[in-house]
Amino acid sequence: MPSPPPIIIKKKAGHGGHHGGAWKVAYADFVTAMMALFIVLWLMNSSKQIQQAVGGYFKDPTGNSRMVGSDMKGSGENFTVTKDNMKELKEELQKSIRDVPKFDELKNHIDMTVTNEGLRIELTESANGVFFDSGSDRMSNDGADLVHLLAAELGKLPNKIAIEGHTDSKPYPPGATYTNWELSTDRANSTRRLMQTPDGLQPDQVTQVRGFADQHLRKADEPLDPSNRRISLIVQYLSKPESSANSQQSPADEKQNSSEHPPAESNAEPATAHSSAKE
Repeated sequence: MPSPPPIIIKKKAGHGGHHGGAWKVAYADFVTAMMALFIVLWLMNSSKQIQQAVGGYFKDPTGNSRMVGSDMKGSGENFTVTKDNMKELKEELQKSIRDVPKFDELKNHIDMTVTNEGLRIELTESANGVFFDSGSDRMSNDGADLVHLLAAELGKLPNKIAIEGHTDSKPYPPGATYTNWELSTDRANSTRRLMQTPDGLQPDQVTQVRGFADQHLRKADEPLDPSNRRISLIVQYLSKPESSANSQQSPADEKQNSSEHPPAESNAEPATAHSSAKE
């Protein structure tokens, strides 16, 4: 009786076994390194304020840092204005006001200048009136939009604000009881009321409301020029705290310093809202 045919079992050839996941780890490291490179390149081309903001976040991720914009809520958030970074605030405000409706019509009437007193923001008038009608202290809707935006940004600062009103030299009729002194002060005070809102300036942030009438003309050689009629907002520098060395001076040293350096005479302001502006 013949024997049965042998049973042949064929096995399929494999693909060399499992390679593992080492390549995934290497690829993830490569992607992470590329992302870090792009972030560094972006930071190198960013403004100093953004660099400080990113640095402030890594120093204090909880958002309690006092660095510029550490919680990324706005250009002025936790921003302390000093003589070193006043120009940065100017640039940030110039960027922010571009969102104001009809900015193209207002941009030629907004002037920002860094002075010894601080950042001076001047809102100048045209012949037809941009912010106020002639002889009125009621601000236009376009002007109010701009003032509200400035207040929202400046309200995030710890710096104090002074508000000034200026007029041209066009006089009121003889015998009028209302003059350019009252008008300049009323316009400055009207601006203060628009800026001191819950989402604007802090209640104690405005230190002075001043009316100068035509005593500080923008164009002294053209006293009737419309640009002489303006509102000035001054973001004042923060006063530097005295050093510990000065605070620990002995009475004898203080007496000697005062004798060697007598106090300078103060320069009085021409008029303020609470002085002779309406007298």
